Amino acid sequence: MQDVQNREDARGIAIQRVGIKDAHLPFLIKTKEGGFQQVLARIRFTVALPSEYKGTHMSRFLEILMPWSQKPLAEPEMDKMLMEALDRLDAQSAEVELNFKYFVEKTAPVSGRKSVLDLDCCFKGRKERGGELEFQLGVDVPFTSLCPCSKEISQYGAHNQRSVARIQLRFQQGVECIYIEDLAELVEKQGSSPIYPLLKREDEKFVTEAAYENPKFVEDILRDTVLAMRGLEGLAWFSVECENYESIHNHSAYASHEETLA
Repeated sequence: MQDVQNREDARGIAIQRVGIKDAHLPFLIKTKEGGFQQVLARIRFTVALPSEYKGTHMSRFLEILMPWSQKPLAEPEMDKMLMEALDRLDAQSAEVELNFKYFVEKTAPVSGRKSVLDLDCCFKGRKERGGELEFQLGVDVPFTSLCPCSKEISQYGAHNQRSVARIQLRFQQGVECIYIEDLAELVEKQGSSPIYPLLKREDEKFVTEAAYENPKFVEDILRDTVLAMRGLEGLAWFSVECENYESIHNHSAYASHEETLA
């Protein structure tokens, strides 16, 4: 049968990214404890297409993904996956992005009840032929924030809200990336209080009072998170977005920052 994709194209336009988007597959994500957690990933998988080719072979992206979806995945496996894409699709660069829910265990502060908190996470990998893997981790970390101004001017209490810090980071070549569990724990400490899926009355009292004693504006949370990111050894670049879903307004409070480290 004719290979239409390999026909020549005379328009002289190289395509930077071509492939598949919004494919869904189960994946096994390596955990801090040495095991793995099964997740459902939404995937974008692309390669660069030279100007002389009419198209790429879309079926090969899924052929590459299928075996890797059955093995515990982290940076080394993504490197091999992208190398396979470069070879099988005769490309100079390849990129893959996996978006998924990851669950971390939480222990209520007083009752000790255990539950699991879902985090929106992202693995991004990019590789050029002959180059090193560029790996980027993304995690959205929720927590509670309490308004310092409200506490200062109110006689009876202060308004608080659920907040989220959206973290993206890259480590230097040869430095192992931080585990999702450790990053989530580090970031949630920058808010007024962590959040927990399961709380008994004694826990609710504890976290409410803890937040009241630790009021923070969105600017405070952002700056404290930036300082925490700067403390990670071997970090090359990071970005932080903080959003407070205001409880007394119909809009959010927002702050963002990014840095490239030496």
